[in-house]
Amino acid sequence: MTNKNIKERIENALEEIRPFLVSDGGDISLVSINNNKVVNVKLHGNCVSCSVNQMTLKTGVEMTIKKHAPEIEKVVSVE
Repeated sequence: MTNKNIKERIENALEEIRPFLVSDGGDISLVSINNNKVVNVKLHGNCVSCSVNQMTLKTGVEMTIKKHAPEIEKVVSVE
């Protein structure tokens, strides 16, 4: 699979979860993809200070990204 293909699939996953984040006053953006295994994302707005953002990252974002791109091993939030 091409790198563009994986990036598109990850962007599609973020589009799927974005409405839930936006409804809470936040957002998310793709920062980078390392070795087609680790996705770095940046949380915005209320998501930055939200007390459940790590849970959201693991259960919501990571699960959705892995559904679209099963080769991804983990999702990391960066500043």
